[in-house]
Amino acid sequence: MVAPLPFAESEIRLLTALLRARVRFMVVGLSAATMQGAPVVTQDVDLWFERLGDPKISRALQTVGAAYVPPSILNPPMLAGDGAELFDIVLTLHGLGEFRDELRHCVDVPLGHHTLKVLSLERILASKQAANRAKDRLTIPVLRDALAATQSAKARRRRPKARKSRSKS
Repeated sequence: MVAPLPFAESEIRLLTALLRARVRFMVVGLSAATMQGAPVVTQDVDLWFERLGDPKISRALQTVGAAYVPPSILNPPMLAGDGAELFDIVLTLHGLGEFRDELRHCVDVPLGHHTLKVLSLERILASKQAANRAKDRLTIPVLRDALAATQSAKARRRRPKARKSRSKS
């Protein structure tokens, strides 16, 4: 199940610019879970890039008035500018493999004429369990329920419908 996208127009422009430039990234964390119908709340959208040093990132961001800000001693890497306020950059996810391995576990979410890669509920749950932070422990039961509901719905769609038998009188 794919939920409506929680983005403003400027945020959609930023994501679309990255997709047009063929930047390899995915949406992860609770925002990815909400996009798959999990009833959780988060204040940001976590983006995981395959390679932050990819020059396509900066070029794509410039087209929409945003920029990549490299990490410094006091600050993590971040995005700044028009439409970038909502996004955080994730460098690693606890309990998961490397970016290229986790890309196989993404679901495709339509974004205009493009497809946004969103980490699957199953992998989000695995990461939250591995991180085991207090805030993660609060969301784990909700993510488990959302995953079970999603898997149940998929199983129902795959199950062949029983044919009704007609009795002749």
